[in-house]
Amino acid sequence: MKKILTLSVCLVTFVAFAQQDNTVQNTLQGMVAMVQGQVVQLAEAFDEEQYDWRPADGIRSVRESILHIAAANYFLASKMGYPPPEDVDFMGMEANIIGKENVIDALKKSNEFILDKITKEETEKLGDEVDFGFMKLNRLGGLLVVLEHNGEHKGQLIAYARSNGVTPPWSQGQ
Repeated sequence: MKKILTLSVCLVTFVAFAQQDNTVQNTLQGMVAMVQGQVVQLAEAFDEEQYDWRPADGIRSVRESILHIAAANYFLASKMGYPPPEDVDFMGMEANIIGKENVIDALKKSNEFILDKITKEETEKLGDEVDFGFMKLNRLGGLLVVLEHNGEHKGQLIAYARSNGVTPPWSQGQ
């Protein structure tokens, strides 16, 4: 009886861990998707004319900031071994993409790209080191940088929005 009980506990534990195998990836994907959704809402809330607004000379405009997020999604993924689609020049995005609709389209495509790559990460390799150029991190750290970077620039865009009389859509009516 003791052996059956021990075997049952081991089996239940194994099943529980097997079901949670991608918990980290799924959790991060959900968090990144939430932040990205708010960035898209902000991008859509600005008028076309406001896309060229910048708080001061030498600081990214609204358009450039949104495209910086998109480019970074591809850059970070590329460092983790996921090359961008052939038609994406992430190094030239800020300089070459103009027009509100084109900017939002580029942002959405980069969001879909990085969200897909998050789920492709293998749990047993999350501790493997990656050289991102600006620092060496493990793969989990790289995924956390994706989340942090999107969040950092969401905050920047909130400040830009408030400076231009634009209320973030999720806080309207409050």
